[in-house]
Formats: sequence, C-alpha cells, structure tokens
Amino acid sequence: MSKRIVIGISGASGVVYGVKMLRLLQEMDYETHLIISEAGKLNIEIETDYKADEVAALADYNYDHKDIAASLASGSFLTEGMVVVPCTIKTLSGIANSYTENLLVRAADVTLKEKRKLVLVVRETPLHKGHLKLMTMAADMGAHILPPVPSFYHLPESIDDIIDQTIGKIFDYFGIAHELFKRWGDKGRHRVTRKKLTIKQ
Repeated sequence: MSKRIVIGISGASGVVYGVKMLRLLQEMDYETHLIISEAGKLNIEIETDYKADEVAALADYNYDHKDIAASLASGSFLTEGMVVVPCTIKTLSGIANSYTENLLVRAADVTLKEKRKLVLVVRETPLHKGHLKLMTMAADMGAHILPPVPSFYHLPESIDDIIDQTIGKIFDYFGIAHELFKRWGDKGRHRVTRKKLTIKQ
C-alpha cells in the first residue's frame, strides 16, 4: 500500500511549490490527498500556466475545502502527515487557534492531534509580531514551520533550482529520499561547473 500524504494549497503567493511537489510525488510511492482553498485556485491561475482542475488532477484524491465531513477530517484516516504549501497567514491563524472552519484547517488540526508531521510553508514577508506569535503557537503544538527561504550555497541556476531546494527540505522532514539539491559538503559537478554569483559594487 502506498503511503498517504495530505497536501493543502492555500491562497498565498507561491502555489508553484505545491504544484511541483504534487508532480514529484506522482513518481514516488505516495498516495496524495489534495485540498485547495478558493484563494488557492485563484492564485494557481494567476501565477502558473495551470488551471485549478489540472492541478487537482495531479493528485490521487482531491477534496472540496468546504467538505468538513470528508475522510481527512477524521483521525482514523491514517496518513504520514500533511504539508500546507504555500500557507497563508489566515490559514496559519486557523491552525494555531484550532479554528477549523474548513477542511484544510481541520485536516491540519487532525494531523496535530494525532501527533503526525505537519509542515507549514508560510509565505509572507515582512512579518509583524502577530505573524511570529502565530508561528510560535503552531510550533508549540507540533507544526514544523518551513518558510520558502532560498539558500545559495548549492549555486542555483534557475527558479526551478530554488523551488526544488525548499521541496527537498520538506521531503527531508518526511524521510522521502530525493536528489533535488546538492547538500552542503557534497562533492560533485555543480561545484566546478556552476558560476558563483558576483556582487558588483
């Protein structure tokens, strides 16, 4: 039986992270269960070449975010955990305050109460104290806060390289084997073929 993972796409900028993750998991032994918020659907069509229903088709199962009676709303539905990618501040607030007004937040709440892995790819900047407080609250309950902050030691050459590095960090947390980015200290062709960034004075 394939391992189940729940993916929530909310309305923050950066829906491409969720789309790319779904595409990568199609090639792995994972059964994907997808919830897209209404704002997430809108952002998919603003920020990508996909239609919302095309993204839904990338998952094995997808759910109406208003359907709080869906299987994902119950802790008896076994999963490896959940990723909200990207995660809006509104969604973060719902999770941090256990305000389960929709299936996306309810599924995240179930993930926490069942002590499963929950990754929140919070996409907002700059952050005021209220945002930071919500992250602390969610982290205190067991969520893993993973903003899509790029690193440059692996010398990315494209936007895809930057996206892959964040998804690789998510996969690391779930124990999913991948080769999405070159790790610090790894030797390989990238060290000799990629040009370093030059900062002009």
